[in-house]
Amino acid sequence: MKADSDKLIATDRRHIWHPYSAFASDLPIYAVESAQGVRIKLVDGRELIDGMSSWWCAIHGYNHPEMNAALSAQLARMSHVMFGGLTHEPAVKLANQLVEITPEVLQSVFFADSGSVSVEVAMKMAIQYWNAKRQASKQKFLTIRYGYHGDTFGAMSVTDPVNGMHSLFSEALAQQYFADTPGCGFGAACSETDIAPLQQLLEAHRNSIAAVILEPIVQGAGGMRFYSAEYLRRVSELCTEHDVLLIVDEIATGFGRTGKLFACEHADIAPDIMCIGKALTGGYMTLAATLTTGEVSQTISNGDPGVFMHGPTFMANPLACTAANASIDLLLESPWQQNIANIETGLRRGLQPCSDLNSVKDVRVLGAIGVVELHDPVDMKTIQPMFVDAGVWIRPFGRLVYLMPPFIINDAELGILTEAVYQVLSSY
Repeated sequence: MKADSDKLIATDRRHIWHPYSAFASDLPIYAVESAQGVRIKLVDGRELIDGMSSWWCAIHGYNHPEMNAALSAQLARMSHVMFGGLTHEPAVKLANQLVEITPEVLQSVFFADSGSVSVEVAMKMAIQYWNAKRQASKQKFLTIRYGYHGDTFGAMSVTDPVNGMHSLFSEALAQQYFADTPGCGFGAACSETDIAPLQQLLEAHRNSIAAVILEPIVQGAGGMRFYSAEYLRRVSELCTEHDVLLIVDEIATGFGRTGKLFACEHADIAPDIMCIGKALTGGYMTLAATLTTGEVSQTISNGDPGVFMHGPTFMANPLACTAANASIDLLLESPWQQNIANIETGLRRGLQPCSDLNSVKDVRVLGAIGVVELHDPVDMKTIQPMFVDAGVWIRPFGRLVYLMPPFIINDAELGILTEAVYQVLSSY
């Protein structure tokens, strides 16, 4: 078995480029044979408890029988058909489900390929909307620092230009407006000092800003920061006051991760445009969606050129839509709020001892998200094998060691994850 693993990895290193890595990198890599529930089985025979939900999307774990059955049934009907001039039941059902579970004003659904593309779609919607209203000068976007919105060019332009991952491309990207990230943590009040940087930029540039775009409550890959719901409410109010659209990027936070079905519910706000992805299909297929109001969709459709200028080849892929429908049904039929509350309790209890380690700057938990922030960046070449040897799959980045486990994880499995974090950081 180890020989098979070594062969796979050797061929991989010769030909495959992995996310955010050098080609033929010497960083550790592991060959997976199968996955079941919350466990990933490696080709070499080792089994790992998954603390990442495969980058936050596999909320029901792996190889779920109901998901598998739904996809098998759809595969027998059709795997794909173009969405230009055609429609199908999985897409119609999914659109209806999304309209029902998101804020009431969001009535129009555009299906996209991935989270990054859904952000691109949202940005294009905002620009086309203002163009249709004969305010073509509104082409810019305002966001807050430490945000992350994806790896395509529009999404990169609204990702933090200093602390983000895209500074190399700064000269090629559209120049946007960035406000300082609020200092008010989740559960705290939002002061005038917190909101002032964004408010000042809105007041100064309202005639050129098409939309404010941000991750509601939780900033994900830009730093795993949690901020005040009151701040988000103030942002929404300022957007209305200054005639600017509000885009919320719920790609990482949507479908229960923060304890609410969507993170914007913490602030009781309704955006003009919402981006969703990741957990949308329960980790089975790549699919995202951009939802907007009837006002935005009708204004775009009634303006020049009379159509929305985007259309992916695999838009509304029937298999992906089927996976999304099955995943949403599973989530809503489960006691997901209690499951998230249990995970939150376990993360708080299990990660708190890390606060006493000299290497640790902060420990924070919200919903099914647990973060240990270190003073210094981790060395992936060293720390990744330590987690694998401890029997867990945890993928840190920068100064952050974090957990976003599947919602089906039990107390014992969660305890193994949190204990591994403490033990590895204690000896790292």
